[in-house]
Amino acid sequence: MGYSLFAFIIVIGVLVFVHELGHFLVARACGVGVEVFSLGFGPKIFKIKRGMTDYCISAIPLGGYVKMTGEEPGAAQALDEKDRHLSFTHKSVGQRALIAAAGPAFNFFLAIVIFYLLYQTSGVYMGLPQVGQVVDDSAAMAAGIKNGDVIKEIDSTPVQSFEDISRIVSKSDGKPLAILVEREGEVHSFTITPRTQEGKNLFGETVNRFVIGIIGTGETFNHPLNPVEAAIRAVFDTYGMVKLTILSVVKMFTGAVSADNLGGPIMIAKMAGDQAKAGFENFVWFIALISVNLGIINLFPIPVLDGGHLLFLSIEAVKGSPVSTRVREKMVQFGAAVLMTLMIFVFYNDIVKLFNGGLQ
Repeated sequence: MGYSLFAFIIVIGVLVFVHELGHFLVARACGVGVEVFSLGFGPKIFKIKRGMTDYCISAIPLGGYVKMTGEEPGAAQALDEKDRHLSFTHKSVGQRALIAAAGPAFNFFLAIVIFYLLYQTSGVYMGLPQVGQVVDDSAAMAAGIKNGDVIKEIDSTPVQSFEDISRIVSKSDGKPLAILVEREGEVHSFTITPRTQEGKNLFGETVNRFVIGIIGTGETFNHPLNPVEAAIRAVFDTYGMVKLTILSVVKMFTGAVSADNLGGPIMIAKMAGDQAKAGFENFVWFIALISVNLGIINLFPIPVLDGGHLLFLSIEAVKGSPVSTRVREKMVQFGAAVLMTLMIFVFYNDIVKLFNGGLQ
């Protein structure tokens, strides 16, 4: 457990630092004063002052915050005239929105940077486009595909990996495919019409997908990526992770996926420890995953989160004046209650899994 706790502190520390750094840098770029930059909440265990900013490490490592000059309307009104140019409240709606969105944006950017560095240093591992097994009574068997065949092209599209085969076949809509294979040094041509097969998706839902009835050998190869390829793949993989996470949240709200899958700090600590033991690459990949999740959660339109601030700013932009202090306070109280309820729920899930052996 001590190893998991150490890994958890590293993960949370990196993610919170990057998130708050986003707010800090964009605030300073917009001319807003920053009074406190804190990693953690609660009592300060370390503090150093540089310029007008106190840089702190606080006792509770479950978040962090950036306190800006004139962030609250009451504080902004109490400012001296000479300091009003540093006030967050006195900046334009657009500038305040950029500052609020910068934290989540930096979390997404961190994921892109991590993926880019991983792809540049290690490339990507892909499955060999070779047939390990032909499924009985399948379209591939009917066409004459044999074990050991290497798929070279599908409908004139070059095939580099087994993942390419799966992707092209799944998007075929059941249309006949012209497939070139290499067999014992010779190239053979086949026409295969994919068939539908019932299966389960990532969320455990029953779906129909197109298949031709082959299974790979399970062997992989390393494919190096140049800087441009690595950057493009890093962006697309981060986008895919964002899309999948949002879809998971939507399916939880609709009941398609059980909310029991939600996990809190205990589960994250357990997973962080497991990934750290599995190796450095696994660990930093896990940081990218949690960074994306943190970015998305912070964009929820719940007061006290960055998404809540963006909601207030959107209302202000439409009506031409800020949300009243009374309404804002009520919404913040509601948002805090929602977050507290969610935290209790995920802690409960973690504890149940812990005692049931799910977090061994």
